[in-house]
Amino acid sequence: MSELLIVGSAALDSIKTPQVNKPFLLGGAACYASVAASFFSTTSIVAAVGTDFPSKYIKLLKNCKIDLSDFQQLEGKTFSWAGEYEEDMNIRRTTHLDMGVFESFQPIISSNNKKTPFVLLSNITPELQLHVLEQMESPIFVMADTIDHHIKNSLPAMKTLLKKIDCFTVNDSEARLLTEENNLFLAAKKIHKMGPSIVIIKKGEHGSIVSYSSGVFLAPAYPLERPIDPTGAGDTFAGALMGYIASHVKTKDEISQVIRQSALIGASTASYCCEGFGFQKITAISKADILNRAKQLEEMISF
Repeated sequence: MSELLIVGSAALDSIKTPQVNKPFLLGGAACYASVAASFFSTTSIVAAVGTDFPSKYIKLLKNCKIDLSDFQQLEGKTFSWAGEYEEDMNIRRTTHLDMGVFESFQPIISSNNKKTPFVLLSNITPELQLHVLEQMESPIFVMADTIDHHIKNSLPAMKTLLKKIDCFTVNDSEARLLTEENNLFLAAKKIHKMGPSIVIIKKGEHGSIVSYSSGVFLAPAYPLERPIDPTGAGDTFAGALMGYIASHVKTKDEISQVIRQSALIGASTASYCCEGFGFQKITAISKADILNRAKQLEEMISF
């Protein structure tokens, strides 16, 4: 049994920037999160791909020692996405989206993985996130991510989900959409009242707000002079953060002792993701590289 179970999408991404066009790269929230988590914890991935999914990407996940026992290959096409970035990489537009086998994906958790103590629910629909939670056997800590589409279209299910999880992560615009509150600190307080004891609001290159029982931590992003591809950075952040937590605590009460450090670990890992297309850079680094960059972040915010 792994320490961490990650549920979400596996995809084929085609990414275009003003300089380069890279088609059919490995993508998907669950893949980014699982690779990032694998630096710190034993990790299982729950996702579905089609028969067109390249074997080299299966090999990549296996090389990261990720458990693929609940990774399904179904008849049909793999979920595919294409996006185009402007010079300002905060601006991106989707040019293609084909849900493929992911459209009818119903995650089934194997008996062994049902006992996994830590769970990351990547940005699948809240209905599917609840479907997964119903199969789990008393996990220690559950974190869920989402996107604005699910807030707009599945709000009742999301409110039910929020009552059942420990940590919720959203970006700044999603937090405002969910709470109808422009101030992010007030938005975090409103989300706490919905259920989660920890709320993480991601702000891209400006870091994140981590709100929890001991207060608020403003976690910086690692400063990059030339980001190449920010695709998957948020999922990488979440995966590394959860991987670090899963390998450093045994009980829920210990989470508050490592949440700040785990946010810096997440930010450091995400910065490597942004330095290459897809998994180009993240699979060429070591755990020591991430820890070193996290130490640099600590030095940047200490006085």
